[in-house]
Amino acid sequence: MSPELYFALTLLVRMAVTAAFLIAATVTAERAGPLIGGLVATLPISAGPIYIFLAIDHGAHFVGESALGSAVTNAFNIAFAVTYALLAQRRSLIVSLGGAFAVWAVLSTVFRQVPLGIWETIAINVIALGTGHVLVSRLLHVQFPRMRTYWYDYVLRAAMVAILLGVVVTLSYHIGPAASGNLAVFPIVLSSLILILHPRVGGPATAAVLSNAVVGLGGFAVAMLVLHLTADALGSVLSLLLTLIVSVGINLLVFATRRRGKLA
Repeated sequence: MSPELYFALTLLVRMAVTAAFLIAATVTAERAGPLIGGLVATLPISAGPIYIFLAIDHGAHFVGESALGSAVTNAFNIAFAVTYALLAQRRSLIVSLGGAFAVWAVLSTVFRQVPLGIWETIAINVIALGTGHVLVSRLLHVQFPRMRTYWYDYVLRAAMVAILLGVVVTLSYHIGPAASGNLAVFPIVLSSLILILHPRVGGPATAAVLSNAVVGLGGFAVAMLVLHLTADALGSVLSLLLTLIVSVGINLLVFATRRRGKLA
């Protein structure tokens, strides 16, 4: 088998596995309400499989450097979620999602010109999280109506994340770890949730999911920083496992705290 054919076949398998993982996670998010939905959406649903394949192809050091790029982009994802949540209170899907992408693109373009180390990355995530939480805190609790999911929803979200994985894995050989990390956390999961939920349950209910995702994205930033700091020391397998544990653990802590607050 030629190297080109082998690469193409393995890439297709990777895309299929990642798409199946995304479908399972997002279905859970849609059926569990805004709080759980927002937290599930910020788990490494698409980034996790991408990082596994980056580790297989490039090794632990590449993964560690990519994680810092992902942590930087995570701050822009917080701005994406906040912008959508605010606009969706009164605006259409096109305006709300378009505005969110516009803010994300501007931030990505501006900060691409500035090399950021770990402390600068921590700072922009703290600023984004603190500001974002204040702006969306009043939007967290909205009655979420029951909705029906159609077969083409699964096709849409599977295709979106499969294409993202294919692009990142293929370009990773040419664009380096930082840019690969940036692409790995492109807000594909948040976008697919918006595209599916907004037309059916309305802007405010969808905004509640994205608003609950803001704190979860803070946890994701911590997880990416853990991966950056441990990849070389622990190796790919252990550092990725630790990253998953951190991401899930923080979201479980957020869930327990929010639930306790409601019951108090």
